[in-house]
Amino acid sequence: MIQIGLQRLIAENNRLLKGRNVGLVTHAAAVTSDFTSTVDFLLKNDINLKALFGPEHGFDGAGADASPMEDVIDTRTGLPIFSLYGASKKPSSEALDLVDVLIFDMQDVGARFYTFISTLAHVMRAAVYKGLELIVLDRPNPINGLQIEGPFVEDGFYSFISEIPIPIRHGMTVGELAQWIAYFEKLDLQLTVIPMHGWSRAMWWDETGLPWIPLSPGMAHFSTAIVYPGACLIEGTNLSEGRGTALPFEILGAPWLDGYALAKSLNELELQGVCFRPHAFIPTFGKYQDVKCGGVQVHITDRNALQPVEMGLHLLAACRSQNPGKFEFLTTSWEGEPPHLDLLIGTSSTRIGLEKGLNILEITSNWKAIEKDFYESRRPFLLYQ
Repeated sequence: MIQIGLQRLIAENNRLLKGRNVGLVTHAAAVTSDFTSTVDFLLKNDINLKALFGPEHGFDGAGADASPMEDVIDTRTGLPIFSLYGASKKPSSEALDLVDVLIFDMQDVGARFYTFISTLAHVMRAAVYKGLELIVLDRPNPINGLQIEGPFVEDGFYSFISEIPIPIRHGMTVGELAQWIAYFEKLDLQLTVIPMHGWSRAMWWDETGLPWIPLSPGMAHFSTAIVYPGACLIEGTNLSEGRGTALPFEILGAPWLDGYALAKSLNELELQGVCFRPHAFIPTFGKYQDVKCGGVQVHITDRNALQPVEMGLHLLAACRSQNPGKFEFLTTSWEGEPPHLDLLIGTSSTRIGLEKGLNILEITSNWKAIEKDFYESRRPFLLYQ
């Protein structure tokens, strides 16, 4: 079993917090192997917590996707919880006046558009502004630290879901990304990263010995994280990505799709590591609430061979090809223009290529060079073999 940064902080680096007022950026998924939350673990070790900060989905992880969260008082500890996904996405100066040092301890998914790493970037910039030290407690990348996939973010397509110029699947831990962000943004930041012990880059989550805690209502299962870097692209269309069911991102469809025909066309592509099964579902909320949808369930047969982002593009192309008259790309996102798919991918060229009916290999023709470049540029910031 690996030892996470939180445990190493207390066991080996407790002096970093002695006599200091601590602000903690965390969420419900940040626990130890025995299910102790970061808050309880720190309080049990007499750390002087003064303020808590919660990301998208809230401190308790119960908030719906893209729903603003309010500042509240934690009824159990009496500590203030400041929202980093509300009126502002960065810690306020007034909140930071309560603390001498910040700790960031959050479990990430491993995809650029899952907003926890955007929150990390905002916290880092706020720490610079206030002259505070930031301690990042490292946790595993659940979908391993080897595989990289997808393009960079182009100018004009940065947003809170594409805050950092990295590929969609980046293969880095939060601690490694903190070092990368500090370097490339030239942040004059007192940054301390507490690495894990025993984690290696080839590890998947179920090989760590750590319990999987839902990261949000839409990320309840580890299996979801494996397909998420590609399945999330469904959000940028009028297809249901399975929200309002027990399997968000693992199923997709629409009332006007034939699930049997869709599964057949996708399986004929012989994509590595994945198989598609016809599936019908009725969402209880979100797109097509209370309406029966035809579609597919994504079944992973070889997670090491799977290229989830490429898979996501094939899903979009196959659905559009079956019913081009009803398939649509959303023209905006909850952040406004440009189209949501463009913000997810980080470029408009992918959507334009799909609209033109280009082959997926044509659309992704420059990705290998991008992935190779990032593989080399990230090397100085890696903490694990």
